[in-house]
Amino acid sequence: MKMKKWLIASFVLLVISGTTYAQKFQVGLKAGMNASNFTGGNIDSKTLLGFHAGTNFNFLLGNNFSISPEILFSSQGAKYNELGTEKNLKVSYIQVPVLAKFRFNGGLYLEAGPQVGFKVGEDVDIPNQTIDNFAKNLDLGIGAGLGFHSRSGFGIGARYIAGLSKVGDFNASEMNPDFKNSVIQLSLFYTFFNNRR
Repeated sequence: MKMKKWLIASFVLLVISGTTYAQKFQVGLKAGMNASNFTGGNIDSKTLLGFHAGTNFNFLLGNNFSISPEILFSSQGAKYNELGTEKNLKVSYIQVPVLAKFRFNGGLYLEAGPQVGFKVGEDVDIPNQTIDNFAKNLDLGIGAGLGFHSRSGFGIGARYIAGLSKVGDFNASEMNPDFKNSVIQLSLFYTFFNNRR
């Protein structure tokens, strides 16, 4: 519970600091691929490919530092294997990461920060189980990544998001719901107002 409170407090402080002190900003669009899985619990899972898409903001604090909130639709989850039968466990979220970003002069950048996810749908098929509600409505995580952002606005990035909160919201005799999200994202993006850099 303390970790959740700390994460939400950090999230709010990053948004406030970015919007209060930023003198310049950029707004853009981004999309890409997810390679996701579940970690922990006793679930026998494999990587599931999905996608993410949405908008990103960049509040510039000086020449090399920025605060970057995003609003993304993210399709993720895992493949589940039971007795040779493989099924997809898909959960869709609206993810809101808020990242502190350090940018080098050549365009390379490093980023890290908290993420809050809100479940908007799920498509789950577990053999021999009846589960009405597979995933919790709120998902907390922390992300870190790197990328390249050109002066023209085009960019490419890679990010890893480690889940901090329990995903499962069910009781099943053969599956422990205490597992967390694990997602690798590869993204392409473009920002506007690049002359304000």
